[in-house]
Amino acid sequence: MKVSRTLIVVFIIILVLILLKIFLFSGNKNAAAPVQRGNAPIPVTGFVVKPQRFENTVESNGTIYANEEAELRAEIAGKLTSLRFKEGGMVSKGDLLVKINDADLQANLKKLNAQLKLASDKLERQAKLVEIGGISQEEYEMSRTEVSNTESDIDYTKAQIAKTEIHAPFSGSIGLKNISEGNYVSASNVIATIQQLDPVKIDFSVPEKYLVYMQKGDTIKFSMGESGKQHEAQIAAIEPTIDPATRSVKIRAYAQNKDKSLYPGAFVHIEIVVNISDNAILIPTESVVPILKGKKVFVSHGGIVGEAIIETGERTENKVEVLTGLAAGDTVLTTGVLQVRKGSPIQFTDVK
Repeated sequence: MKVSRTLIVVFIIILVLILLKIFLFSGNKNAAAPVQRGNAPIPVTGFVVKPQRFENTVESNGTIYANEEAELRAEIAGKLTSLRFKEGGMVSKGDLLVKINDADLQANLKKLNAQLKLASDKLERQAKLVEIGGISQEEYEMSRTEVSNTESDIDYTKAQIAKTEIHAPFSGSIGLKNISEGNYVSASNVIATIQQLDPVKIDFSVPEKYLVYMQKGDTIKFSMGESGKQHEAQIAAIEPTIDPATRSVKIRAYAQNKDKSLYPGAFVHIEIVVNISDNAILIPTESVVPILKGKKVFVSHGGIVGEAIIETGERTENKVEVLTGLAAGDTVLTTGVLQVRKGSPIQFTDVK
């Protein structure tokens, strides 16, 4: 009897285990059912490829410089007797700006002129005497040498006097003076600076890969400070060598500055249009998928995902130029690129 009761308990346990297995198997089967929905379209967004105008713009930073700039320094040491300019004023080329005391030189020049007159008169008399044999040819030649030496001394003194005067090397604006009249100056003293502010120079650099797009006469746009006002300048010169440290090339452009609103030393932001295409293919950058040997995009072929290997060109802030691999009318995926694969069914929720 006790054995029968034990068998009944064992039977019930086995029956319960069988029922649990059946129940769990059925539950797992039902839970796996959603997996069978793998053929359901994946929601994505797309972008329809169409040709458009594309201006490839290079941005750089530069500095404004005066067209011409010079420091006014004395060539000869002495007392500064006269400053003939106003700070911040305009001067013309050749204007006398600075005068240094030359009293000793002027006195020496006066003496030499008197000596020259005496020597010249003597030479004139001896020229008549040598013709009649009154003096020897040697005496005459000595007198002529004396005249020549005196003339040379006069020329030297005049050159020294010229060094006591500083003339404007070009038309421009005078800066602030650093020395006042009455001070002793030498070549080490900068009396003031003169700058030519119309036009002004714009110096900047661009990466070497853009050098093929640059040429003399091209127009650039730039802005200074926070105003955002756009100005234009023309490229005047391109450095013939590339800086090996930065792999960039230095370029100089000139801009008109009639209103004197551009200040030398100012920082400027530069934009250069290096290439214009009227039929460029541009797609959103998020559509591009990097692969081992290049780049690809996912395209839609009647609701089924396809792949296109592309070659890209220049980039903008949010788009990339496609050189090969796509044609006008193709629809590329902009979202869902990480969930889909070739052959996946898709459904567009938005197409631009």
